[in-house]
Amino acid sequence: MKCIAVDDEPLALKKITDFISKVPFLELKASFDNGIEALAYLQREPIDLIYLDIQMPQIKGTQLVSILKNRPQVIFTTAYSDYALEGYELDVTDYLLKPIAFERFLESAQKALDKAVPVIAQASGSPEAAQATFLFVKTENKWQKVKTDEIRYIEGLKDYLGIYTTTERILTLQSFHSLLDKLPGDDFIRVHKSYVVSINQVDQIEKKRLLIGNQWIPVSDTYRTAFFKVLESRGMI
Repeated sequence: MKCIAVDDEPLALKKITDFISKVPFLELKASFDNGIEALAYLQREPIDLIYLDIQMPQIKGTQLVSILKNRPQVIFTTAYSDYALEGYELDVTDYLLKPIAFERFLESAQKALDKAVPVIAQASGSPEAAQATFLFVKTENKWQKVKTDEIRYIEGLKDYLGIYTTTERILTLQSFHSLLDKLPGDDFIRVHKSYVVSINQVDQIEKKRLLIGNQWIPVSDTYRTAFFKVLESRGMI
């Protein structure tokens, strides 16, 4: 996603641009310390996302957004929570309150990407592009990129989820619910309170268990009917 950053505070602007450089799917095209120059740039260059401070001299961030005709996604970055309602009314993608932690920044960037993917798919004419092919999961001290087509199954452990890919096991503190919301719904299904599997990775199915690679995974009574219905609807059985 092509983006710009706008903030009249040099340290705040540097922090945002540094954060952008750490996110693989963001590309910083320009940065500005005032809204006037940013507006002129936006009127001649196509941009997908603006990181925009609100309280600036000459023109406020909210005023800049109101002026734009072909508006890209906007993420407000501000030290003032008073503008949250105005941001909501302007239909911005997110609202980051300073000081901004990188984890919160990344979460916001992922939200912008999720929102942008269907638009990109429509422009390219490719229905398959409507589903992002990767996601970021929170590990102990970082956010790790995981390709969804490499996930074999996910196991609920005591305090973690274990994501088993074709190459490694990744431990994350995220919940089943939050992770399932980000996965392609047609490819992943829960088969047990402690297991979610990728249908494409299943090698063998028995009545109460299934095999992925060399790992047998239980299929509980609670989820068995729904699992087999999905297989039937896809013409797999």
